[in-house]
Amino acid sequence: MRSFSWNCFAMTGNIDAYLLYKDTEALSEAPDQILQREKEEEVEA
Repeated sequence: MRSFSWNCFAMTGNIDAYLLYKDTEALSEAPDQILQREKEEEVEA
């Protein structure tokens, strides 16, 4: 799914394809990585 959405974005520039790519990327992260990233974002804010 990631490669399809990336290829679709690369060929068309469709923002929805890019957002789908980013969503699938986020879902593939391990839960502890997600928590770490959220903590870092809270510190920066």
